[in-house]
Amino acid sequence: MSSPASEPEIHHRTLDVGEVRLHIAEAGSGPLVILLHGFPEFWYAWRRILPALAQKGFHVVAPDMRGYGRSDKPAGVDAYGTRHLAGDIAGLVRALGEPRASVVGHDWGAGVAWCFAMAHPELLARLCVINGPHPARLLRDGIRSPRQLARSWYMFAFQLPALPERLLGHDDYAGMLEALRKEVRGPNVPSAEDLERYREAFAEPGALTAMINYYRAAVRRRDQVRTRRIDAPTLVLWGDEDRYLGREFADPGSDLVPDVRIQHVPGATHWIHHERPELVTAEIAAFLQNDGA
Repeated sequence: MSSPASEPEIHHRTLDVGEVRLHIAEAGSGPLVILLHGFPEFWYAWRRILPALAQKGFHVVAPDMRGYGRSDKPAGVDAYGTRHLAGDIAGLVRALGEPRASVVGHDWGAGVAWCFAMAHPELLARLCVINGPHPARLLRDGIRSPRQLARSWYMFAFQLPALPERLLGHDDYAGMLEALRKEVRGPNVPSAEDLERYREAFAEPGALTAMINYYRAAVRRRDQVRTRRIDAPTLVLWGDEDRYLGREFADPGSDLVPDVRIQHVPGATHWIHHERPELVTAEIAAFLQNDGA
């Protein structure tokens, strides 16, 4: 990847996207590409990839999704159903004044990206998901897999009231920060400065409850997007040593996504966007440049 000195400057602003206001980080000009982070991150998850993609000729926007970072945090579990989350991205595309966007998502951001593609196909150019299964595939096959159910234990623990917030917030979020530090492999382990940025994001008023409410709304099936076929060109990048999701969930199924290319990355974990940012950037750029996004 290029040196930081040659990368475009990242700018920040807040946009009204309909139900909420989202803080965004953005750089570059050209076709619009939206990067959606997962749990427990915020726009900063894309700090290496955002400027590198912008340098390749794209207008790259990474929001703090609702409930995270400096974006609004509406109260109540129902506010975090995928219908609302996908609607935020539709509102973001419109607020940016673009007819459509390519969307890239990791983890929960991938889940929202899948749902955006199903709910708002008219606004989608291309779709890229990173270690995030199609929601219908996970619901259909995940509940039949004892191994996947064991891997997803935390989703069920998050259904408890209040206790998850107390545990995750204990000792100034020490457990969450240590997990981020230990799980990323290779030279890009989060630095002390990076971890402080995450600590500040976790400490935003209402953030922990909002972040956990994604899981509560999903398990309770609150305000969910209806499953429909996705016809947009789709790329799946999958770190094969993901401890949370089996590699079999990389394939959404041709009945759900007929135009899909799946790229497995041996040796990479769930945090592939941190571990292999050059590869992820190159794969995304090549995919988007295939038709100019």
